[in-house]
Amino acid sequence: MSWSKYAEFLAFAVVLVLIPGPDFAVVTKNTLVGGRRRGRWTALGVSSSNLVQGTADEADGGGKARGLAGWRQGFISNITNPKVLVFYLAVLPQFLTPGAGLGWLLVLAWSHAALGLSYQLALVTGLHGARRLLMRRKVRRGLDATTGAVLLGFSARLATEHV
Repeated sequence: MSWSKYAEFLAFAVVLVLIPGPDFAVVTKNTLVGGRRRGRWTALGVSSSNLVQGTADEADGGGKARGLAGWRQGFISNITNPKVLVFYLAVLPQFLTPGAGLGWLLVLAWSHAALGLSYQLALVTGLHGARRLLMRRKVRRGLDATTGAVLLGFSARLATEHV
């Protein structure tokens, strides 16, 4: 195993981490609904799952309650994500050279988990700022009014369409 092979893996892992999927959705939802703390716990749940899956591949070749709920949702979202399963079972081994030890496997798996966690924590920080803006009364009223006007427009167009 070489450092250049590790760099190739990191580049691939960064692209994979940046592609939105179920993990992105659950982190986004929990941050917007439950705030920064819940979002961070969700990101930790996702990364914990990455660590479990990466380490298992070695074997096979709000308050605390709200935070734990976020961790559980992140963990379940990631552990059942087919994209992640394919990554650890089919893609990651391609970056290992014959004879690479267990240490390299763990370096790759844990690097992927760390990249994912870094990205998701940055996402939580950004979403938390958006949440504060979206929770303002004037902003909510404006969004409600805009949504209502758009729906009325669609309704009027549908009512005047010729069948």
